[in-house]
Amino acid sequence: MVQIYRCRLVLQEPTFFSTREISNLYQTEAFIGHIALAYALGLAPSRYYNDGKTIYYQQDLAALNQAGVYLTPATITDAAKFSLGQFNAQAESYWFAMGNNAIITAPEGTWAERNSSTWYIHDGVSTPKKVRVENRPQFGRIRALAIGTTAEFYAISQRELQLPSYLRLGKWMSKAYLQSQPVTIRAESAGGSIPFLLAGADLSPACRLLAFDVLHVPPTPLIRNSHVQGPCYELDDGKLLPQGMAFNLEAFK
Repeated sequence: MVQIYRCRLVLQEPTFFSTREISNLYQTEAFIGHIALAYALGLAPSRYYNDGKTIYYQQDLAALNQAGVYLTPATITDAAKFSLGQFNAQAESYWFAMGNNAIITAPEGTWAERNSSTWYIHDGVSTPKKVRVENRPQFGRIRALAIGTTAEFYAISQRELQLPSYLRLGKWMSKAYLQSQPVTIRAESAGGSIPFLLAGADLSPACRLLAFDVLHVPPTPLIRNSHVQGPCYELDDGKLLPQGMAFNLEAFK
């Protein structure tokens, strides 16, 4: 029998996801993605090492589909609150220079020389080493979800879930409090309006989208204010939740 949990998140530290990048502004949008939640809750494995190139979404989420576990994205329940800060990745050494997408520093016992737009590090013995380009921001501003922000999502499973009371979210591994409670399915419905966030690609083929707003974010777009036609659960608070949702693995090929 399907088990549905209403989950409420309360952020206890500023939480940052680089959802959108505009010039040197790195923004967190007002939601928390369902895939991020799957890893943060320990339902998908968080690996100690990643080479930065291999994406494991397909195999990790396939295991959740096989187990009959699914999460909706977390929708901010009140007005979204943000904190704005600045950062720089400049060196703290006595001497440094700004190169072409690189910060030039000279370790002790060496010196740096510039040849046209290229920098080289010399030690007086071996062949000078060319300073490589680094694909990382050197300075900028960050907009993060502020402390006290609340969000709500649903966890759906074919078996009882034991969810943690605290979890870590985002690039800063920020702490969040989680309160979850089982939801009673009051009835079944043939469709209706759903105001909270969904992953449109994860809906079952039997569920047809009639109208919706799109939120274009990686790795897959989300939808909100949707009107659906198809089998839905009517929950104890009157909200509708589409049946048969599962992670769409084709989106990660």
